[in-house]
Amino acid sequence: MKKMHAKDILLPTLALFLICLIATVLLALTNNVTAETITQNEINTANAARSEVLAEVDGTAVAAYTDEAVEEQTGLAYCEGQDADGNTVGYIVTSVAKGYGGDVKVMVGYDKAGKIIGFTILDCSNETPGLGQNSKKPEFMQRFIGKQGELTVDKYSNDGQNIQAITAATITSKAVVKAVNEATVAVQNLTGGAQNG
Repeated sequence: MKKMHAKDILLPTLALFLICLIATVLLALTNNVTAETITQNEINTANAARSEVLAEVDGTAVAAYTDEAVEEQTGLAYCEGQDADGNTVGYIVTSVAKGYGGDVKVMVGYDKAGKIIGFTILDCSNETPGLGQNSKKPEFMQRFIGKQGELTVDKYSNDGQNIQAITAATITSKAVVKAVNEATVAVQNLTGGAQNG
């Protein structure tokens, strides 16, 4: 059996340390170089989603969105849509609820009366493909448009305050409705609770 010397252990250890150090430095540099681009992409994505859920209100084009604020107590994020004169014409709320496989994140656009005029699912990637992920389909998201007040899930009906559940994805449907209801409460709080269900 060959006798081990200190250099037999020290050289591979030193080589591994240098490799790790170089990799860490390169990752940090890459992060610094791309951080601004990543931030700008996130802003662009958020603005595109805002434009999707609140492009206009009662024929008035939304010219600007306020900086998004996060309500610490609820964890909801919201901003106001403003016309060209800076008047608030609607609200956008981002909300999250626990679905079947993980968080489901939604963005809801409201007019000043609290009626849903735009809706999108931002993330349902943890839900079951072909079932819960069907919540991103336009035919499901369209079920929320024109609704106002607290909503409920129904297996068969999309009338009144009911949102018809996605077939075989009731848990996801309930999560989406819960997220929307939390967003609605936030809008009611912003506007002094003037909305009627």
